[in-house]
Amino acid sequence: MSHPYDRLSPDRVLDAIESAGFLPSGHVPALGSYENRVYQVGIEDSPPVIAKFYRPERWDEATILEEHAFSSELAAAEIPVVAPLARAGHTLFEHAGFRFALFPRQGGRAPEPGDLDQLEWIGRFLGRIHQAGSARPFRHRPALEVHRYGHAARAAVLESPLLPNAFRERYAGLSQALLDTIDEAFREIEPAALRLHGDCHHGNILWTDSGPHFVDLDDCCQGPAMQDLWMLLHGDRHEMTGQLDALLEGYRVFRDFDLRELALIEPLRSLRLIHYTGWLCRRWDDPAFPRAFPWLAEANWWEGHLNDLEQQGLRMAEPPLQLY
Repeated sequence: MSHPYDRLSPDRVLDAIESAGFLPSGHVPALGSYENRVYQVGIEDSPPVIAKFYRPERWDEATILEEHAFSSELAAAEIPVVAPLARAGHTLFEHAGFRFALFPRQGGRAPEPGDLDQLEWIGRFLGRIHQAGSARPFRHRPALEVHRYGHAARAAVLESPLLPNAFRERYAGLSQALLDTIDEAFREIEPAALRLHGDCHHGNILWTDSGPHFVDLDDCCQGPAMQDLWMLLHGDRHEMTGQLDALLEGYRVFRDFDLRELALIEPLRSLRLIHYTGWLCRRWDDPAFPRAFPWLAEANWWEGHLNDLEQQGLRMAEPPLQLY
């Protein structure tokens, strides 16, 4: 079965870059990305650029441009977000049926998990991102809603032939119980919705001597502030409490934080767990996914996944983290 990305050959990538007004050198290694296709493209007599080719039929033009506008707004406020390059006033280009954007190459490494000084530094910038994000809502980007990210993902898993029949009933019960608890948590708190990075984990932050740089706002959305914090927490409850304290120490320099959202950490983790599996099942027709995630077709993985869902149910029954 063919897939749209089958048409995205190295020559087509180079032609696309040239159509945007750059002179590529011919060096075009692929970078790690599955939802989109991302390449580092050498440019004659200039630094390389990063080219992101958006997955066909995922976002429409208005939704992508709103991502670009948010990135550019943050960069203009001197927040270290890697925003798309503009050529003749345009940040979104099209070639041979593919929409794409170009970004400056940003060096760096992932932050050290659990480094409290780095987390405080990151927290300061997240406070600034959220302060800017509170100025107005998105018009086209999605909201982080339990139905979209949870119930729809659960349905995709239940419809997928990848889920072994022997585990179908158990998956249906565990996932529904988690979603009921997540729904209840969101109803009880009714958190304020901000424009967010949306996928703020260590892999989307590049650390340099000058501090953090935030990359890849492809999943930016409207949602609770905690969505941009919880993925930076690792370890046991004691360790996560210290890390959260450091994050909020920096965050509160620029913006207040609603402490009721501490009760969303485990619901958001559960929501991501369900959403991630649904995403894999939906994307299985893309040949890159069976190659990268072959374990999804193995019963052992599903058994482990069900155990993870069960553990998440137990974690959500515990009291929320409390700051020191």
